[in-house]
Order: sequence, then structure tokens, then C-alpha cells
Amino acid sequence: MVEPLGWVAIALLALAVVGAVVPLLPGALLSLAGILLYWFSTGYAEPSTTVLVVLSAVALGTAALDYFGGALAARVGGASLLSTALASLVGLAMLFLTGPVGLILGVTVTVFVVEYVRNRDVRTSARTTLYAAAGVLASTVVQVLTTLSLLVAMLVVVFG
Repeated sequence: MVEPLGWVAIALLALAVVGAVVPLLPGALLSLAGILLYWFSTGYAEPSTTVLVVLSAVALGTAALDYFGGALAARVGGASLLSTALASLVGLAMLFLTGPVGLILGVTVTVFVVEYVRNRDVRTSARTTLYAAAGVLASTVVQVLTTLSLLVAMLVVVFG
């Protein structure tokens, strides 16, 4: 039988899937909160320690990917460490100020400007910027899939 606090935990995990696409709702962190709340509600009995650690690591990794995916993709696309660091900071600030559109614009504009100042080549700067934009969008897809997977895993723990 699931206790009331357990139902709240399941609701948090379901909300996390929505939060993966809704601006300013931290999907992966809501998943983590749901996992930990359910663990607490069972007197630390379920899920097992191993499952708890794995699911928590997945949630934290997904949160990091959500916030820094675009900047990391820019780095893979050839951006400098300076571009990557600045894009991370600007993107994160813009996310909290204007939502996901601000995140995308903050990361892409920052990468383009810094790379253009660095190499004075529009084509190379644009290519690196495309990597950054693709990274931001891909991180959203990954976050949706991961939060959904965490929900399913916890439903198996609860009802399986």
C-alpha cells in the first residue's frame, strides 16, 4: 500500500516529465525530489541503496546536461574554453530571466560573438554556434526521455 507521502513522490516524478519541457520547471531535480521523498516515505527501505544511488546519479546528470548541454556541444563543435564558460554562465542567467528561449539565445549569441572575436571567421563561428544550438535542443529531448525513464523505474519500484 502506498502512503500519502508516496503519492506525492509519484506526483513529483510525473510533474518532472512535464518540467522537462515547461520553462523554469526543473524536470530532473523534480525527479530527484520524488525519488528521495519516496525513499523517505518508506522509512528508507525502498528503493534499495543501489537503485537509489543509480537513479539519483541519473537525475543529477540529467540536470547538469540540461543546464550545460548547449555549452558542452559548442565545445565539441570547436568552441574555446572561454566561449564554453561564458555561454554556460550567460545561458543559465538567461534561462532564469527569460526561460528556454533566453537560454538558447544566450548560449548561441555568446558562442558566436566570442568565437568571432577569437578567429574573425563568420563561417567557423556559425558552425560552432550551430553545434551549441543543437546541444541545447538535444539536451531537452534527453531530459524528457530521462525523466520519463525515472518515472517508469519508480513506478516499477512502487507497484512492481
